[in-house]
Parts: sequence; C-alpha cells; structure tokens
Amino acid sequence: MAKVFRPSSRESSILSKIESSKEHARRKAIMGIKDCIDPLSNALAMKMVENSLIETNNKNSLEDQFLKCLEKLSYSEDFDIDYKIAPLRNLIKQPHVVSLYLTSFVIEDLINHKDVEDIFGSDEEIYYCINQQVTKFLP
Repeated sequence: MAKVFRPSSRESSILSKIESSKEHARRKAIMGIKDCIDPLSNALAMKMVENSLIETNNKNSLEDQFLKCLEKLSYSEDFDIDYKIAPLRNLIKQPHVVSLYLTSFVIEDLINHKDVEDIFGSDEEIYYCINQQVTKFLP
C-alpha cells in the first residue's frame, strides 16, 4: 500500500511562500510592461532582425506588431496568458512569463503576418533572443 504524504505545517508554509513569490514576480513583470512598452517593442524588433531570426520587408510593421502584443499581454487575464504559453511551458526550466508569451506570439501569430517573410531558428533560439531584451527592461 502506498504511503500518503502529508506535509507538516512548516513545509506547507514554505511551499506557500515560494508559490506566492512566483506569482508576485509574474504580476510585477506583466504590470511593468506598461512602463517600457515602446523601447521594448523597438529592441525586440531590432534584435530579431539583427540576429536573422525574422526576415521582414518592413521593420516598423514588425515593431508595431510587438507593441500590440505587449499591450494585449498587459491587459490579459491569467487564464488567457496561461493558455497562450501552454505549448511552450516546458521550453526551459524557469522561463520568464513575458518572454514565453512573446515567443509563443512569434511562433504562432507573427509567422502569418503579411510583412514577415520567414522565421528562422528553433523555439529555444527565439526565446533566448527575446528573453535577452525583456530582462533588460523588466525584472
């Protein structure tokens, strides 16, 4: 017969604090988007083109698409965010929620945009390029 695991109150409180700190960091990152939305969308578009991950014929349109995605993220509910990032949740061990959302946006939505000719690189390469820019602006 399997043994039933019942954590003590001390273990439960530690686990609760860890979960709470993760949720707090997630909310703080999403709320921080509003403060740096323009420079972040510009940096993302430039870096994706510089690293040859996205081939486009209009960089300004690409920047505008990132801007719209970030605006949508800043007003989205938790369920919508979790639904969008679900396919990529296990991409890396401790992902940044904003970077994961933007990676999902690039892979699923941006590829069908009229100004985007092609997207190159693996999911991990796209994530790391995006995450490099996101961590410059958000905690």
